[in-house]
Order: sequence, then structure tokens, then C-alpha cells
Amino acid sequence: MSKPDPVLQSEIRARVAEIRGPDHAPLGDSGRLSEIIVRNGRAYFFIAVSPTEAASWEAARLAAQTAAAEVPGVTSATVSLNAERTATPTSSKPPETPSPTSQFPALAEISHIVAVASGKGGVGKSTTACNIALALKGLGLRVGILDADIYGPSMPKLFGLRAKPTVVGERTLVPLDGYGVKVMSIGFVVDEAKALVWRGPMVMGAITQMLRDVAWGALDVLIVDMPPGTGDAQLTMAQSAHLSGAVIVSTPQDLALIDARKGVAMFQQVDVPILGIVENMSYFVCDECGKRHEIFSHGGAAKEAARLGVPLLGEIALDPIIRERSDAGLPIVVTEPDSESAAAYRSIAQQIWARLQAGDSGSRPPVR
Repeated sequence: MSKPDPVLQSEIRARVAEIRGPDHAPLGDSGRLSEIIVRNGRAYFFIAVSPTEAASWEAARLAAQTAAAEVPGVTSATVSLNAERTATPTSSKPPETPSPTSQFPALAEISHIVAVASGKGGVGKSTTACNIALALKGLGLRVGILDADIYGPSMPKLFGLRAKPTVVGERTLVPLDGYGVKVMSIGFVVDEAKALVWRGPMVMGAITQMLRDVAWGALDVLIVDMPPGTGDAQLTMAQSAHLSGAVIVSTPQDLALIDARKGVAMFQQVDVPILGIVENMSYFVCDECGKRHEIFSHGGAAKEAARLGVPLLGEIALDPIIRERSDAGLPIVVTEPDSESAAAYRSIAQQIWARLQAGDSGSRPPVR
């Protein structure tokens, strides 16, 4: 990862510090401004607010983002509102400035955090994340998975877990065990039949809490099942957790690939390397005739990977057994280990681990 630019950081902070929020206090004196990170000309930081303050702070956020982007040498700036219930209001003595990459002690013993993302829903991202995590576990690694898909948490069903996590201390949650993988999901604490009608700050607050208040312990890899899309929730995760890289999941057709490009661009914006692309629902093999059918076209992800200069990690078939096993909480990697699909997931996991071990984590294609 490229080194931060301290000169630009200082210049940005000087400009942003004078912007006043709805409380009329300069940001520089408010204690709300995070560490400013600048890499390859791209700046990102957050303003700490409470969930109830988020709407009133939007104008200040936009002003700070504009001011940062206007600093010579800055190619782009991303400023988000980090909605914490304990956000510190203005005081005569500002608290220590938080860092978007080191504010969660719970992540201190995790060697690598890998996001599994897609530009849109319905491409099999969660099923892919679940089976990649289990395949990494099969390599003898210590693995956890964080279900950050707040609106549609899938991990309880995919792992067949119905219990609620226990609490240690004041508020630290203990992950559940799914086939030897540590699993945490908002789905463990919210009724699956209840619609979550949450605004952005509430979603970001929930993601932050799952990063901060979970006893992950020592892990080789934490897989994060990201929400689909490229909004504030995704940026919060990318900025708050020190991601080692991202895996993009797409189906072969052009419409899905257009959205996948947005996911790649979002990670580029916050300087997270792309480990590779997975083409899901790549083809279907008929049980009766044994013929391969490319229902959603084929090879689109491979072409996109080549265009971006990142690896195509693998192609996963449209396999009814994957769906059946997933719905039953019996992931195919552990319950049908000799299947072609399980072998494909294992191959993807091996490539991810090899790239993480290589030290450069992945590829950062140029912004186009």
C-alpha cells in the first residue's frame, strides 16, 4: 500500500479546520474530525456525529469534501459521517482524534481483512463469501466472517445458525461458530421477518458496532460480506477497517458487470487493492444431457478482469446443489467437498491466500 502523504494531510486539515458545523464551532476545535488519510492523491476522512445529528451535518460534510478536493495535489476527496451514539460534542478540550484505520482494538489480532463485494444484489455474493470463508478454513487458517449486509443478512441461514451471540463485559459480542468459522451478523439480533427501515447513519452505526464490539480474537483472515452497492455504508466499512483487499462478485451479463465496475471504482477511491473477480452463475450443466449451457452469457467477468488488470479468480457454475445446500444451512464446501463447485471455491480461496501472503495484497488498477 502506498504511504500516506503528510504534507497534503496538513494542508487539507488547515483548510477543513475552519469549516463550521451546525453547532457553529470550527471543525478543527470540535474533536469530531478524524485522521486525514491521503494516498496516491486521494483523500478520505470522516466527521464523527451521533445518529440524530447526521442530517444537520450534511452541509458541513459537503463543504469539507469540497475544500479537501480543492487542495493542489488532491485528485479526489471522500468525506463521510461516522454515526456513533457516543459522538463527542464540542468542548473546550477536544478528545484525541480517532483514526479511520486503527480505531477498533477488536481488529488488532486479525492479520487480513478481505471484503467480498458486488455492485448490485442478486449475484450470489453472500453464498460466495460463505464458501470462500469455509475454503480458507479448510487450508488450516483461523477464519471469521462478518455479515455487513445490514438490510439482507444471509449468514445465519447460510451457516444454519439460529442462536443469539453471548455478551461478555459491558457490550462485547462473542461470534457464533459455523463449521469452525467465527460468524457475526446483524441477523443474530434482529428478527429475520422484520424490515429494517434504517437511514444511512443508523446503518453506518450498526456496521461500526460490529467492527468495534465483537470478540474476534486472533484470525488469519476476516471475510466481510459487504452490502451491495457503493453508498455510505460501503465507504464506512472501507474506511473504518484496514482492508487488505477486495473480491468482486459478478454474473457474466453486461448489466451486472456495469455495477461491478462501480464496486471496483469505489475501492480504488479509498485505495483498497482488488484481489480479483469471481464470475458467479457462469454456466449450467444439464443433468439429463450433460451439456453445458451459458444461460447468462459467459466470459464477461474474464474480459472485465483483463481490462482492469486484475485476476479472474474463478467461475462458479449455476448449480442447483449450491442453492439447496445454502438454503438448508449446509454449505457445499463442507457438505459436498468432492463436487466441482466446492473445488472451484477452494481454488478461489487458495488464490486469495496466496495473494495475501505475497505482501502486495492485490492490484490497484488505474482509475479510468
